Parts: sequence; C-alpha cells; structure tokens
Amino acid sequence: MPAIRLCLSDPALRAAGLVMALQGAVACSFGPYFSTLAVNTFGFGDHGYAVLLALSSIASVTASVIGGIRADQTANRRRVTLTAVLSLLLGAFLMSVAPGPWVFALTAALLIPISSITFGQVFALARLAATRHPSEERDGIMAVIRALFAFPFVVVLPLWSFAFAAGAPVAAIFPVALVLSAAMLAAVLRLWPADGRTPWDDRPSGLSFRAALAEMGRPRIAARVIALGAVFSASTVYMAIVSLVMVPDVGRSTSDVALYVGLVAGLEVPFMLLIPGLTRGIPRTRLIFAGAGLYSLHVVLLPMLAGSPLVWLLVLPAAVGGAVTLTVPIAYLQDLMADRPGAGASLMALQRLAGDVIAASCFALGTTFAGYGTVALLGVAASLLGAAALLLADPR
Repeated sequence: MPAIRLCLSDPALRAAGLVMALQGAVACSFGPYFSTLAVNTFGFGDHGYAVLLALSSIASVTASVIGGIRADQTANRRRVTLTAVLSLLLGAFLMSVAPGPWVFALTAALLIPISSITFGQVFALARLAATRHPSEERDGIMAVIRALFAFPFVVVLPLWSFAFAAGAPVAAIFPVALVLSAAMLAAVLRLWPADGRTPWDDRPSGLSFRAALAEMGRPRIAARVIALGAVFSASTVYMAIVSLVMVPDVGRSTSDVALYVGLVAGLEVPFMLLIPGLTRGIPRTRLIFAGAGLYSLHVVLLPMLAGSPLVWLLVLPAAVGGAVTLTVPIAYLQDLMADRPGAGASLMALQRLAGDVIAASCFALGTTFAGYGTVALLGVAASLLGAAALLLADPR
C-alpha cells in the first residue's frame, strides 16, 4: 500500500505515527477502565462517573480548540504538542505516587483531557506533511496514522488481560502510562519537526482567537460536527459499559474486558488500512451511515450477550463499523477547514465533545430509569440519527 510506504519513508510522518502509536497505548490502558475505576475503585458511583465523563469531555475539547487555534496562530505546533504531553506525564505521575479519589478526579477530568491536544496536532502534522505527496494518497495516509492509534490495542490489551488474570490491580495502568508518556515526550523532543524549520510552508494564520472561533462555529460546520458527534457517541457508550456488563455475575472478568476490547481494536487495524483503496468513489457520508449501522449492532447486543460465548462474534461488526466511523470522518472534518490544519484537527475534538456529552446523557438517563442495556439502546439511537442527518445534509 503506497500510503504505508510514505509513512515509513517520510521523517515527519514517521514522527506522527510513533507519537500516535504511543498515545494509543496510553488510551487503551486507561479508556476501558475509566468507568470501573470511577465507579468501583474510587467510589464515585454511576452518576459521579457521568459527571467525570462530562467534565473530561469539556476539558478535552476546550484544550484541543485552544491548542489548535494557537498552533495555527503561531505555527508553533511542536511547542503546543509538548505542553499536551507534559500534562499527560504529570497526570500519570500523580496517580503513580499518590493515588486517591481526588487525584483521580483531577487526572481524569483535567490532566489527561488536556493531553488530547496531541491527537489533533498529530493529524495536523500529518496533513501538512501529506501536502508533499500525491493528493490521491492523502486519505490513505490519514488512515494509516489512525490505524497506528488502534494498533497498540492489539498488543497492550492482551498483556493487560494476562496481568489482571495474574492478580494485578487495575490501578497498575498508571505507572505503565508514566513510562509511555515519557517515551512520547522523548519522541516529540527528538523527532517532531522544529517550529519554523519545517520542509513545508506553515505560516501563522493571522486570525484573532475570536475570528478563529467564529470560523469554526459557522452553522454549516457546526451542524456537521454535531451530527458526527452523535455517530461517535456509540463508541463512547461502548467504552463506558464494556467493563460494567462483562462482570463476574455473568461469568466474565477484567481479563475478558481487555481481551474483548483488544480483539475489536486489533481487527479494526487491517480494515482501516483497506478502507481507502476499497471505497474510492463512494461518498463519505454513505460510508459513515453504513459503518454506524454495523457498529450499532455490536453496541446494542453487547449487554444482552455479555455472558454468552456468542459475544465474541460481535467483534467483527464492531471492527468493520469502527474502522469506518473512526477513519472516514477525519478527512471529512479536515476538508471543512482545509486552510486551517490546527483548527481543522480541533474539529475532531468538538466531534468527540458532542459524542461524549450525548453518551454521558445516555448513560445518566439509562442508568436512572433502567440499566446498561438501555444505555446501549439510547447510544445506538443517537448514532443512527446522526448518521442519517449527515447523509441527508451531504448525500454526495
């Protein structure tokens, strides 16, 4: 695949890929266990977890938007990314040396969300580096970079499965995250192109913060970001409930959670790499609608089949649907603000905010009136409505 060769041969794309892979390793260590740490380990309960999830989303999107606009204003993308990585390093350090409910709340609701700036800036770097390569390969380059975020799930989560089966506490994820974040810091310092000395033209935007926000808030853009957020909410609901439905009461364990999430992410990787070549000429909104349908099948059946051997069959629609809904929107969002790579990458954070707020609402409503199965149903309904709205807005 030409995009893979380009990502291996281009120094900037190699740097983007390495940082993305390390961030994926941190995310797969923390994400599946955020809910069980909040609800069970630190005693916040279901509603407390919903509050932490909402606060985390607000902090994440605020940091990503500010970081993206600032990167465009100054063209100091490396410096912005370093700030984000240092925030992750601090959160992992605090939870390693002084774990507790309030330290966890600070880390989960502020420090780790600030580090999400890195995700958008990696894609901004990849988009700028991709301008030196043929235009027909650019979607493929973005798919490869996104696949590198998912690839650690294949390796790291099975290792966690073995560790938890051997009796390791869930809080052991934080010392490991500390090592990974230190590696991210080293990668950005040594490999990321220096500000002002990039091999492509990257000039400051000249826009004020208010003007940049106004650009991002145009109704045409905002409506599509919200619709994609609704599509994304099914993924957040899945991550929220997977460790809460696969419990000892149905014959499951923490190691089963790691194995299930790892299988889904592992299968997503080859599908992500295949999508650009297989779907050329198919409108992106149709792909997103089809992907949302497949992913919704997995989410809605997960609580019902958690205790059955059939649950392992759900990893296939989850992987195919996830590969589409996690990769296709990246280029779609970047094209909405093609001249502002930092702000365009920040649209991914706005999409996640919309998705996380919708997912938090689904979680709060579902657990108040019924249970985790209702949470899944509400998340699926939101996802399909968002995909349908996007298809109606941009049928071609």
